[in-house]
Amino acid sequence: MPDSSLSICDSSNCIAGGVTFKAISDKDMAFLSELYCSTRWQEVLQAPWDDQQRIDFLKQQFAAQHLHYQSHYPNAEKLIIIKDQQNIGRIYIDRDDHSICLIDVALLTPQRGNGLGTQLLKKLLHEAQSEGKKVVIHVEKFNPAYQWYLKHGFQQVEDKGVYQYMEWYPT
Repeated sequence: MPDSSLSICDSSNCIAGGVTFKAISDKDMAFLSELYCSTRWQEVLQAPWDDQQRIDFLKQQFAAQHLHYQSHYPNAEKLIIIKDQQNIGRIYIDRDDHSICLIDVALLTPQRGNGLGTQLLKKLLHEAQSEGKKVVIHVEKFNPAYQWYLKHGFQQVEDKGVYQYMEWYPT
């Protein structure tokens, strides 16, 4: 059952296309691991490994990332994105008095490129605008989403090695 109190959602807890959200739970770990693997698969194809080695590596990376997010963002909203009663992605958001941190957003491969990510981002930017908060993100340098964030008004603030720290400011 989707949680209707989630602040990324409006009062009906639904955005265009029948998309809803629910808080992650231990029951979602297999899906979240599969989702993570789908977002990094093209990268690991470059390694001289067989597919099982790639899968094992990605599962280890997911576990490390999940532990990092749990320990560094204990109060974050960690949501499964659901469409047609199927898990299709995740979005993790951390809020404080001055900013909204978009920790992570990921969609399964068939859901990418159809505008859902843009809808989610615009909803988050609208929230930030109405509350007078900036939105902050960390994006890997080679991630195609870097250009997407620039297109939506984010500015690179700091180069942190592998990651770019970016911010969006309300007008």
